[in-house]
Amino acid sequence: MAYDFHTHTFLSDGELLPAELIRRAIVNGYEAMAITDHASAANMEWLIDAIRRDCDLAADKWGFTVLPGVELTHCPANSIADLAARAKRAGAAIVVVHGETVVEPVEPGTNRAAMESPDVDILAHPGFITLEEARIAASRGAFLEITCRKGHSLTNGHVAKIAGKAGASLLVNTDTHSPSDLLNDTFARTVALGAGLSEKEVERTLRVNPKTLLSRIRPTGG
Repeated sequence: MAYDFHTHTFLSDGELLPAELIRRAIVNGYEAMAITDHASAANMEWLIDAIRRDCDLAADKWGFTVLPGVELTHCPANSIADLAARAKRAGAAIVVVHGETVVEPVEPGTNRAAMESPDVDILAHPGFITLEEARIAASRGAFLEITCRKGHSLTNGHVAKIAGKAGASLLVNTDTHSPSDLLNDTFARTVALGAGLSEKEVERTLRVNPKTLLSRIRPTGG
């Protein structure tokens, strides 16, 4: 059983159609997922509409819970709140923000802007997130990501430590771009333990927190 709320298709920079990504995730043992292709002001509405079509198809024909969403990527920090609200109005069930990873030139202030936005659900690979930013996340129930993605994962230990101090909730996501990136339960546990989480924290991150997120969102399917 696995949950994954950060994946990409060839509608942005992934390799697969949404339908094929969903099918491969099902075969891999996924319980639920989100498709969150890279978005900005340039492509948001058509992207959400396109993703939602295959999410609806998978729900109808396979009974699989899949959330149509976006990952706001390299957007100006002071535009994130407006763009996230716009994404939700356009039909995104989930909004992820591309956080201040140490391996890309994300604008400083992106982490804070994302966590202050009521329409942002997950801050992906947040790099050297501050305790204050994590406390903002905790105060409104947003999730911080422990990532399986090479490069972005360099700061997983820091993210886990700061989240623990702030009482912020974590999720393990893949940031999938190709079929080989997809998760299974064993690897998810390995990534979580490698970030320094205790067995109890791993259980909460892999089992409880995904269900909490899903309970807040009206998903497609299930």
